[in-house]
Amino acid sequence: MPAVRLGIDMDGVIADFTGGWVRLYNREFRTDVRPEAVRSWGAIPDLTHFASMGEFWDWSTDLDGVSIFAHLEPFPGAIEALHRLARRHHIAIITTKPAFAVADTFRWLADHGVPTTEVHITEAKEVVDCDAYLDDGPHVLEALAAHRPEALVCRYVRPWNAPLPGVVDVADWPAFEAVVEDAAS
Repeated sequence: MPAVRLGIDMDGVIADFTGGWVRLYNREFRTDVRPEAVRSWGAIPDLTHFASMGEFWDWSTDLDGVSIFAHLEPFPGAIEALHRLARRHHIAIITTKPAFAVADTFRWLADHGVPTTEVHITEAKEVVDCDAYLDDGPHVLEALAAHRPEALVCRYVRPWNAPLPGVVDVADWPAFEAVVEDAAS
């Protein structure tokens, strides 16, 4: 079976960004925002007191001495699935992060034992050449589908993204593993 080069997103795919920011926001501001209320990519200003995403990012830079990204929990089964995939395939983490979160991102990957030797922090994820991608960002999926038509592009189904032509929907890590193994055979 040939190895497949996998481009895997972090937030919303491996790390539970929504659950993390909601938990921290509720703790600090004594509110009761629910993760299931996040139905769109830019929902944070609509669900919080922040007037803009800029205000949210300002708040998220220093929470207990680290950025919000250090506080995220992995999705159940994500790390285990990555370890299974890494037995046969190459895992490249491709994530978008603000400058203040770069160190926390590398620390998070190490602390959670993510099996990768390659990390790209970029807004232009489509420039990283992979055989298959897994992402949840609507704009990222559109760019990958447009610029990497030869690749297997998988949409991690979330309320904030919609099906796209030529993009394979996966609902969970076992489904992604199955799609990758099928593509590799």
